Amino acid sequence: MITAMPRIAIAVNDFDVAITVFRDQMGMFVDDFSPETVPSLGAHVAMCQPPGGSNIELMAPSNPEEPLSQALQKFLDRRGEGVYAMMLEAPDPNGEAEILLERGIKVLPLMRGAGGRDIHPSSTHGVLIRIYPDGSVAQPSNPTSEAPYFSGIQKVMVATRDASIAGEVYGERLGLAADAPEVDEKRGVLRRLVRPPQGGVIELVSPVDTTQQVASEIDEFLQSKGEGICALVLNAGETTQEQDFELFGTRFLIEK
Repeated sequence: MITAMPRIAIAVNDFDVAITVFRDQMGMFVDDFSPETVPSLGAHVAMCQPPGGSNIELMAPSNPEEPLSQALQKFLDRRGEGVYAMMLEAPDPNGEAEILLERGIKVLPLMRGAGGRDIHPSSTHGVLIRIYPDGSVAQPSNPTSEAPYFSGIQKVMVATRDASIAGEVYGERLGLAADAPEVDEKRGVLRRLVRPPQGGVIELVSPVDTTQQVASEIDEFLQSKGEGICALVLNAGETTQEQDFELFGTRFLIEK
């Protein structure tokens, strides 16, 4: 049973710059785990932990001899900086992997040194998913936050060619609560909301009317990159305007 979507990982080239941007420009509490993760995993890892929603995990290769570092470098070489993986949690990731395999999900063998199991993106409409044990990273009870007071990830937008079919994968096969598909005429998309028990929600979207701006952008994303996570949605404080910007190859939508 999937119990949470605790974080979304972003692969970056310059780890120190990424920490500075999210801490000083985005005002987020950032915990750098590198003293532990570089020796054990061969990669830099930091967690941006603002209040609410899901965390933003920053990852960068460090030791080319380690599998995680190799995977991150391969991703950066092929696609550049951007969203790397969606992290989910379950009480027993290996047990969960066996259940998902029986449901037709392509779960990969345990990576050396990894604490969770990977689901191949071909099974989940372009999204690399990693399943970790419950409580894999502790959330601070009262994280400090500074202006502009961004929240954690409220919504993960996944561009798909058919949101209805994608919803069956995330709902029936992954076992997450999934709303019925609906057409959002204002945005020109078919969408389906998937609701992990904890963390932000997942919005599966596919274009149906490309005369609308959002549908056109989703269609362009599909044409250029294929299916996958196309944006992360955050909430902001009262003094911050709605925004749409890109950081480290990742599109952020800021809502009120």
